[in-house]
Amino acid sequence: MRARKVPAAALADIADAEWVDPSRRPYVEGGVAWVPVREGYSADTDLPERETYRGRGYHLLGDVAVVHGDAPTKEELTAIVEHCRPRGVVQVKGFLSEMRIPEVEILYGTAGEVRHREQGCTFFLDPTRVMFSQGNRNEKARIAALVRPGERVADMFAGIGYFTIPAAMSGARVHAMEINPIAFEYLKRNIMANRVADRVTAESGDCRDLLAGVYDRVLMGHFDAPSMLADALAHVREGSVLHVHSIGDVNETIQKEVAGAGFSAAVASRRVKKYGPHAWHMVQDVTIS
Repeated sequence: MRARKVPAAALADIADAEWVDPSRRPYVEGGVAWVPVREGYSADTDLPERETYRGRGYHLLGDVAVVHGDAPTKEELTAIVEHCRPRGVVQVKGFLSEMRIPEVEILYGTAGEVRHREQGCTFFLDPTRVMFSQGNRNEKARIAALVRPGERVADMFAGIGYFTIPAAMSGARVHAMEINPIAFEYLKRNIMANRVADRVTAESGDCRDLLAGVYDRVLMGHFDAPSMLADALAHVREGSVLHVHSIGDVNETIQKEVAGAGFSAAVASRRVKKYGPHAWHMVQDVTIS
């Protein structure tokens, strides 16, 4: 791996530099970071390729590694640290209440605020205080590809902006709603960091009270979304599309709610990721007619 040597503290400052290869992760040891270099730019050294990691699954948010579910064993934790050299390792045991507050334990090092880059977007967050579902990466990219410039989009559960930012960067006018005040502050910061303030209206509170007007697309990225379909359907028209997240298929519930609102709909179901034994995180694309 062709790399340049920079102080580890400077990683955030050079993340968007033209010479940085964003498809590969820096190697950090002590206070030094070896940053991958794009072809055509000079490098300080050529590091040997690291062996493929086959240990306990984790997500790297900025420079903090996050594991979900049961705590890793001592050996698994050591393998994670040796592989990605994080500032800290955080175990997320679950999420509390409708505000999706993470229940966490710091297993190694330190945690706190990170600057995370994903598919051309920048996200500031603290994984010990707010939720960030990196497992939805492909779904975020899919929504960004589906959105058309000028669409009016409602993001009913905006969080720190995981769907709002990609949709706005695709040209949508997004009404972003978030009930968790900490996540809302990060949402506003991320809107500014990604330079989409002219395309996003952010509001803090219960989305059921904030929905207004008619939307071309409604993003319902919360497992409680099926229970709020009636609220969303009061703000759609023929041709509007709702993306309804759930645990398991909820097509029957969707059809019942759509009919009750005086519409019919075509529903296409997709699996996002495995949620648990015999359970899948699903998203239903609901096109109103």
